[in-house]
Amino acid sequence: MRLPLLIGALLLALAAPLAPAADFNEETAILVAKREMHDRVYGSSVIVVRPLGQDRHIGFIVNKPTTMTLGKLFPKHLPSQKVVDPVYLGGPMGPEVIFAMVKGRESPGGRSLQLTPGLYVAFDSAVVDKIIESKPDEARFFAGMVLWQPGELAEEVKRGLWFVLDPQPDLVLQRKTTDGLWEDLVGRAERKANTI
Repeated sequence: MRLPLLIGALLLALAAPLAPAADFNEETAILVAKREMHDRVYGSSVIVVRPLGQDRHIGFIVNKPTTMTLGKLFPKHLPSQKVVDPVYLGGPMGPEVIFAMVKGRESPGGRSLQLTPGLYVAFDSAVVDKIIESKPDEARFFAGMVLWQPGELAEEVKRGLWFVLDPQPDLVLQRKTTDGLWEDLVGRAERKANTI
């Protein structure tokens, strides 16, 4: 008697699409580019994405270090000279703007945006300067960002371009380098998608 119920439940589970780990329209999520995405900017990328409301989203590519440092970008700013880590390509929108992603219990100030509890992005140049001067080791610096207009991100996910994972603040700032980050996450996401 139980076998038909078990088989029916299994068939129903197999027929149902995999639900994303996070609802990117309601909360911050991690996007991991699928192997099939062969885009110069977004291929092999890991993006922290947050909804802005009205089905719009903002994100930062977290695994694409550039050859630039803050010291090279701001040669006359002494505190920038002390930051040896590279500036990361945050995305193609506004690459002339430097953002700081920083850990902390409180907002670093200004128009900073909370991504997850304990993880913020600072936009205001005065706030970014303050982070560079006071706690650069607790931050990662990005040139540019990714912006999605209403419906764009949902369409990309529907087309199968991204794995959507739960947000992991430690993933972004805990690792000294992001070498192998995409490979690790895409492998995990593929294994999860292929298990029953």
